[in-house]
Amino acid sequence: MVGSRKLSNDEVEALLGGLESDEEQAVSNQFDPNEVREFVFGSEDLSLLGDYYALRMINEKICRFTRSVFLPMLRIMPRISSFPPEVKSFDEYVESCDSFISVTNNRIEELRGNCLVVIQAPFVSHLTNSYYGGSKIQSLFATQGEFTATEQRIIEIITEGMNEALEVAWKDLIKTKFEVQTREENIQLISFVDGVDTVIVCSFMVQMPQQDPVSFDIVYPLQTLKPISSQLRSRVQNEFAHDDRTWKDRLQNAVLSIPLTLSAELGKPKTSLGKLIKSKEGDVFPMSTPENILVKVAGQSLFYADIGKVGPNAAISMKQRVSESGKKNG
Repeated sequence: MVGSRKLSNDEVEALLGGLESDEEQAVSNQFDPNEVREFVFGSEDLSLLGDYYALRMINEKICRFTRSVFLPMLRIMPRISSFPPEVKSFDEYVESCDSFISVTNNRIEELRGNCLVVIQAPFVSHLTNSYYGGSKIQSLFATQGEFTATEQRIIEIITEGMNEALEVAWKDLIKTKFEVQTREENIQLISFVDGVDTVIVCSFMVQMPQQDPVSFDIVYPLQTLKPISSQLRSRVQNEFAHDDRTWKDRLQNAVLSIPLTLSAELGKPKTSLGKLIKSKEGDVFPMSTPENILVKVAGQSLFYADIGKVGPNAAISMKQRVSESGKKNG
């Protein structure tokens, strides 16, 4: 759910600190490049995770995959869009939420953390009415204080489908599983995260014809995403690429189509340099024909063959492959 954002104490102090004089700022900005400063591991500002490129890509996939979750209940294809991720304290997020809301606490075992799926109560009522009564029945539970048994079952169906969508959307970055731990009707009952802890809020808007837009949120504690912070700064790399047989077949056909020249060695006659100098047309050099003709490709001996004819053309018939040691290999 998107609400007005209040400044945190740290942000207020940063604004007040920016009002100091230009001289003080100039002095404070001067530093010795050779100065050694202490650093405490784990003290880095975790809110500086870049532009959340990977998380924004995951949210776009969630928009596509969750359409199939809501379609059977709404009986129409909703339009789902995502907002840029927001970083705020958990207290600030709680202040922007309604007092009565559906909150599902999911365990992400691979990241040793949790996340929240927050759905507005009017959206749950609309899904229930559309699923059981059609689009003409108006919401009957706008002022209720708790969900009915039917609505609780609808919430179970929705969250189970959304968890499957989350697993598919996150698969390209990290293969993980989302398991439901608890379901609450008041977000203040969530105890696994403190109010001062920083969370990343991913908000989604669902638009339907002739209906007011509704929204749902997916909330990640920043500590949960810390182990993959470097991956969140980079583009998503698909580790589950499909085997492209077409490309392999084309490459194989191209390699197998390379033209090669065969040479058949009939023999190696010998003569002296004197006879070769005095040789003229009509001279004959005696040569003994080997039992098997040697066939070569690019200077490499490959086969032993017999010489013969195919129609009017001379031809060779491959008999045995030449082994690496130079011996016949049958």
